[in-house]
Amino acid sequence: MYPKQIQRLIELFSLFPTVGHRTASRFVFYLLKTPKKDVKELLEAVAELKNNVSLCEKCFMPFDASGEKGSTCYICKDVMRDQELLCVVEKESDLEALENTKEYKGLYFILGGAVDPLQKEQRDTLRMKELEERLKHSPFKEVIIATNPTSEGEATAFYLERQLQPLNVKTTRLGRGLPIGGELEYADSETLRQSLENRR
Repeated sequence: MYPKQIQRLIELFSLFPTVGHRTASRFVFYLLKTPKKDVKELLEAVAELKNNVSLCEKCFMPFDASGEKGSTCYICKDVMRDQELLCVVEKESDLEALENTKEYKGLYFILGGAVDPLQKEQRDTLRMKELEERLKHSPFKEVIIATNPTSEGEATAFYLERQLQPLNVKTTRLGRGLPIGGELEYADSETLRQSLENRR
């Protein structure tokens, strides 16, 4: 029904997380009506993203590498942070939410997702090998497992605790200031602060 160019873009947008065929179609038809200069600006922004933004080799947080030396982000480079404390989060927005509390002064590690309790193969998508390597080569005394209080987050936390047990590093969880079924990125700073204080 649609030209092949439209069909192709719909297919590509459908690959985005939580974007179905209908939403992808809306994106494409929005772009079709958008002035060429605005589409050009979007394309340039995507190109700049791919060319100038890198993932930190230690924590996997995206950072602007265009004017930076090395392959680590500003958090991992900060010698004033607690080098013996590591907070493991599911995604980038969770790290941002915890940073906004101004309470946490340690380092981070972004897992890259969570696992469905019923789909064990999803565990392969987590950065477990990278996490284990980092723990083996760094003097961490405590790992805070800061997964979301959802069924996937709980399953991920239990999986992490089992995997990290042989490394003999203390693991704690965020306190119950967070509601079950909630997301870290939507929690207010005070709730996150209390969760950090009440970790167990």
